Amino acid sequence: MKKIRTLLSIWLVLTSFAATAAETVKLSLFSWPGYGFWFIAKEKGLTEGLELDIAIIEDPYQSFGLMTAGQLDATSSTAEYGPIAADKEVGIKLVTYTNPSYGTDKIILAPGITSAEQLKGETVAVLEGGLTQIFMAEWLTDNGVDISEVSFTNLIMDDAVGAMVGGTAAAAEFWEPFGSQVLEAMPGATVAADSTEDKYIKTAMLGDALYMSTAFLEGRPEAAAKLTKAYFNAVDFWKANPAEGNQIIAKGLNFSVADVEQVLGADGEILKGGIFVFDRQQAAIFMGLAEGTLPLGIASDGMKAHWDITTDWWLKFGFVDRALPMDTGVDTTPLQAALQ
Repeated sequence: MKKIRTLLSIWLVLTSFAATAAETVKLSLFSWPGYGFWFIAKEKGLTEGLELDIAIIEDPYQSFGLMTAGQLDATSSTAEYGPIAADKEVGIKLVTYTNPSYGTDKIILAPGITSAEQLKGETVAVLEGGLTQIFMAEWLTDNGVDISEVSFTNLIMDDAVGAMVGGTAAAAEFWEPFGSQVLEAMPGATVAADSTEDKYIKTAMLGDALYMSTAFLEGRPEAAAKLTKAYFNAVDFWKANPAEGNQIIAKGLNFSVADVEQVLGADGEILKGGIFVFDRQQAAIFMGLAEGTLPLGIASDGMKAHWDITTDWWLKFGFVDRALPMDTGVDTTPLQAALQ
């Protein structure tokens, strides 16, 4: 009888452990403070019981490829990939928009370049298939230069800095802290446009999103909902504790706190020259799930217009073959759960 009781106790312990063991979710981001809220969620235990396996992958298309291959569940990246994922049927959905750029994105011209006209026949550095390319294309077109009249080179931020400073790119799109690094290293370089301008901030054209694989969304819907809640739990913590939150993000990214504050600010508020971090209610308004108005004149239910703008550009650049409706590439189910 004693042996039976012992075995029963061991079984109960093991059963209890199995029931409480954290469920692992694999997610990625690239080195930028706007994605650093995952480090807060993990360190402060805001993960809704999930174990976050966070990878830093500098090329977002590598992350998307790993998601398609079933090796990642989610990624934080810029907000333009939804139409491409839908067109190519790669099994990835945009779950929520997370923050618009409010000045962190800049188009910088090399010394001696003073107009878009001078860029004809020159090389400009962007992340091809990313919002940096759309921003550059919008600015060029608005200033009378067709996208066919420049040569786009595909570079991640560190390499784009090198291309500008080394003289192989005549212009580039940067977000902070990389833009300031270029301006400091290149006396005479100038900012031609930034994301505080009404055209960009009212449409929230430049910004970030959370993506999940359809395998994760369909196979583990409860975990998808918990992951979305964890992200916004971290945002809530950061807004209430910006100094501590920025320190956690800096440690996670191996950035200085000053570099983090250059993007996020130091007080948890909207930062002109940085970004506007949406809380869950603001995200819901932008995604069309809730009524309300957003600061800075950003359009309510603005994701629909964002989808159409990016789709139009991807058709011009040849990244997509079809203009598909937003619901083919967006799944707001986890965000709806995060509102409960």
